[in-house]
Amino acid sequence: MSALWIAHVTVTDPDAYGRYAQLAGPAIAKHGGAFIARGGRFVQLEGKERPRNVVARFPSVEAAEACYHSPEYQEALSHARGASERELVIVEITE
Repeated sequence: MSALWIAHVTVTDPDAYGRYAQLAGPAIAKHGGAFIARGGRFVQLEGKERPRNVVARFPSVEAAEACYHSPEYQEALSHARGASERELVIVEITE
């Protein structure tokens, strides 16, 4: 079953986070992920508001998790740490 990778982000260092974004996109694509939302308009109904919301679709939970733990994504993530506050969850799509 497909899965969604959902990130809620507050960027605190735009330059460092930009380096993350440049590396993360190719890492996500390498693992079969495709962005379906990056930034854009949103309505916060509950919980902590984060001004950047990103959703990527993966072929499976396992593919999304493998992406997260891959050397390519971990290299990207090294630029996001300290440059953002974020939550990330992988959710299986039940179609």
